Amino acid sequence: MILKNNRRNFVKNAAIGAVAALAIPDIISSAYAKENSKKAVINENDIVLFQGDSITEWGRDKNKHMANDFGSLGSGYVLLTATEVLRDYATKNLKIYNTGVSGNKVFQLADRWDTDTIAIKPNVLSIMVGVNDYWHTITSGYKGTLDTYRTDYKKLLKRTQQALPGVKLIIGESFAMKNVKAVDDSWYPAFDGYRQVAREMADEFGAAFIPYQSVMDEALKLAPATYWSIDGVHPTPAGASLMAQAWLKAVKG
Repeated sequence: MILKNNRRNFVKNAAIGAVAALAIPDIISSAYAKENSKKAVINENDIVLFQGDSITEWGRDKNKHMANDFGSLGSGYVLLTATEVLRDYATKNLKIYNTGVSGNKVFQLADRWDTDTIAIKPNVLSIMVGVNDYWHTITSGYKGTLDTYRTDYKKLLKRTQQALPGVKLIIGESFAMKNVKAVDDSWYPAFDGYRQVAREMADEFGAAFIPYQSVMDEALKLAPATYWSIDGVHPTPAGASLMAQAWLKAVKG
C-alpha cells in the first residue's frame, strides 16, 4: 500500500511538474496571440541596445560601458535576455548594451539620446518607456499628459530612424499589476492609454511589439501579482525572467 501511494504521488507530482514546465511558453504564446507577428531579425555582427527606465537599468554600473558585460548589463530582464541571446546566437558576434536610466520619461530619454543611443549605433534598438510618464503625474508633480507622451515618443522615434537608417526597433509595452503596493484602481483607465500609445508607435514605425501587460495578465493564472512584481511596476526575479522570454519571442535569428 505504501509503495502504491508513493507511486501515485510520484506520478501526480510529475504531472504537475510537466504542466508547470509547459505553462511559461503557453503564457507567452497566449499573450502574443492577438498581436502582429512582426519580428526583429538579429543578424551577424549586430549591436543590440536596450533603452528605458529603471526596469531596464536595474542594477547596471553606469560607470561601465562595455558590451556583453555583467556590470554593464545590470541584473534584471536585460541580463536574463542577453544571456540567452548570446548563448543561442554564439556564432553571430553580437554586442549587447544597456543604457536604461531609472526614473526616465520619454523627454529624458530624448535629452540623452545622442550619447546613450545614437553614438552606440545599434542595429537593434529595444525601448521600454512610459510607466513613469503616467506614474510621476500622481507621485512627483509631473505635468505631462497622454498627448505629451505620444508626441514625445513619436519625435524620438522619427529622430532615431533619421539618425540610424535601417535600425530594427523593438517596443516594449509598459505594464502595471493592480493591487500591488503602488498600483490601485485609480490608475485606470488612464494608464491603459499609455499602453495603447506604445502599440500605436510600434505600428507606425514598423517595430516589433512586446505585449508585456498581456504577458503579466496571463501569468496571473499561475501565481498572484505579488509573485511577478515587487510594487506593481517593477518585476521580481520571476517577473524579469518572464519579460526576458517575452522579448525573445519578438526576435528571430
